[in-house]
Amino acid sequence: MSSLKKEELRIVFMGTPEFAVTILDAIFKNSFNIVGVLTAPDKQAGRGRKIHKSAIKVYAEEKGLNILQPTNLKDPLFLKELKTLNANLQIVVAFRMLPKVVWEMPAYGTFNLHASLLPNYRGAAPINWAIINGETETGVTTFFIDDKIDTGEMILQDKVEITVHDTAGTLHDKLMHLGAKIVLQTISEIEKGIVTRTPQIFTPELKQAPKIHKETCQINWNWPIKQVYDFIRGLSPYPGAWTILQNNGEEIFLKIFRASMEEDGHTLANGAILSTKKEMKIAVKGGYIHLKEIQLPGKRRMETGDVLNGLKLTDSASML
Repeated sequence: MSSLKKEELRIVFMGTPEFAVTILDAIFKNSFNIVGVLTAPDKQAGRGRKIHKSAIKVYAEEKGLNILQPTNLKDPLFLKELKTLNANLQIVVAFRMLPKVVWEMPAYGTFNLHASLLPNYRGAAPINWAIINGETETGVTTFFIDDKIDTGEMILQDKVEITVHDTAGTLHDKLMHLGAKIVLQTISEIEKGIVTRTPQIFTPELKQAPKIHKETCQINWNWPIKQVYDFIRGLSPYPGAWTILQNNGEEIFLKIFRASMEEDGHTLANGAILSTKKEMKIAVKGGYIHLKEIQLPGKRRMETGDVLNGLKLTDSASML
């Protein structure tokens, strides 16, 4: 492929959440020609049923970009509108699965940014699962979209360390900024006509990143200490690991957002609670999980010491 002049690229960007905003902002600030932005339709949210715009729509409105919000990506009217933009490159970041008629439309293809080192952690929640599984590194990958999920030919990758203190939230931000850099590099390679395509290799050992549901966010206090700790931080701040606190004959739903671990060879039952007026720690296999920030039903997230000011635990209290 021959090289292009910067103004010859006509880009359609597709994305919805805050993660995608940083990438779109990098493209915009580097003066690329963004002819359209696709994002999710507005929806009603909250008690007042107020109209909620996606983070990408809010940004695109601020920058005066052309916005499309199709409900059906196969709708002939939408496809006609998309085609009239005459885009020759489409970039996807945290959007939805595209039909072939959309991703094959531009001359230079449609590429996606995925928050993992493909082919590992294909799926909806790669950031969460990398931490839950105790990985010490992850990264971002750009790849050309094909007719399956996260399986297309890879273009570029870059790695980042996962520290023992990272949560899904802190790792999200690391990958967001790294992703902006890799997307710009990918556009540059396409622009210069030097883009490479590396097929993904499929093996049974590959780790997946399926969507996370509330029922799969419950902590198992019989797990080893590191597995419990990784599970909590891998689900923080969203959707949040949860447990059931059994106290004085009552079962209380409890979310845990921040914790630390203390390795110790105790003989207490898993789930047993040791607490003072300022501290709560849970016995697990190999030590204790210290709860630092938690949330009770109908309350905001709070430091554990503040919660304990109004929560009196019995000697027999435990986590189920």
